[in-house]
Amino acid sequence: MSSRSLSGHASAAANPGYRGRFAPSPTGELHAGSLLAAFASWLLARQAGGAWLVRIEDLDPPREVPGAADRQLRALAGFGLVGDETVVRQSRRHALYQAALQDLLDRDLAFACHCSRSDLAASGGIHRFCVPRTAQREGRAPQPAIRLRVHDDTAIGFDDAIVGAQSQDVARAVGDFVLRRADGYWAYQLAVVVDDADQGITDVVRGADLLDSTARQIALQRALGLPTPRYAHLPLLVDAQGRKLSKSDAAHPLDPADPLPALRAAWRALGQDEQALIAVETVTQLLDAARVSFSPAQIPQAAAGLAAMHNDPCANAV
Repeated sequence: MSSRSLSGHASAAANPGYRGRFAPSPTGELHAGSLLAAFASWLLARQAGGAWLVRIEDLDPPREVPGAADRQLRALAGFGLVGDETVVRQSRRHALYQAALQDLLDRDLAFACHCSRSDLAASGGIHRFCVPRTAQREGRAPQPAIRLRVHDDTAIGFDDAIVGAQSQDVARAVGDFVLRRADGYWAYQLAVVVDDADQGITDVVRGADLLDSTARQIALQRALGLPTPRYAHLPLLVDAQGRKLSKSDAAHPLDPADPLPALRAAWRALGQDEQALIAVETVTQLLDAARVSFSPAQIPQAAAGLAAMHNDPCANAV
């Protein structure tokens, strides 16, 4: 744990202004890694006496699985994890993203770019200036991507509640990053920043695979004049080869009809005391006991292997 730990969350117990969220993408079924993020963000919101929201991040149709969003929501309900407000779907919020993008364009903080991935291969994919276009290349892209103009001195530092102090030179590490893709789809970075601000999210609790995106999001928040939430990045669940669970063959769908084994496994992966849940027999009892016994300071920094989640026979659902 970092020296800061998660005391900021714990001390917010009397702060009804806390607003957390879980934001899955409908690219597959709910699996153990996504349940871990949902459960942890729910626990932190409940401990803070705040609200917990669910948002469906459905802005990438080529990767979406038909019906997955509704199945994810039904699965969450089976685990007792129901948002406190109406579920928001990004696919219905295009006007918000367009308004934010237009604001950046009007202030010359964003620009159109026809560079392809192959154009940027020599720079490792990092965009610092547009590759000169030739007549042969003029008709190649149907429309440009839109990128945020990242200045050379854009160094972003923040204190993550789990992994500690972080810093990234966005210009060197990422460069001018995409806000709207050349295929017309909104980029994740723009949508998540706009949505978090619009929904008043104060605390973002998510997997450590998104830690590298945080500095970009803070840079974009500053460009748009939006508040920056607190961040906490959870340890990832990985398979025996160290691969992120969502990209692994081990990412089996969970069974919401038998929720207790998976919830107990997520509780263990969060470093919590197994004895706190030993007597529970229903989802309601488990969530009540977990809320009372949850110790944020016990959340580990390191990724958790699936084997560690199968210490008892009840864990085989995940």
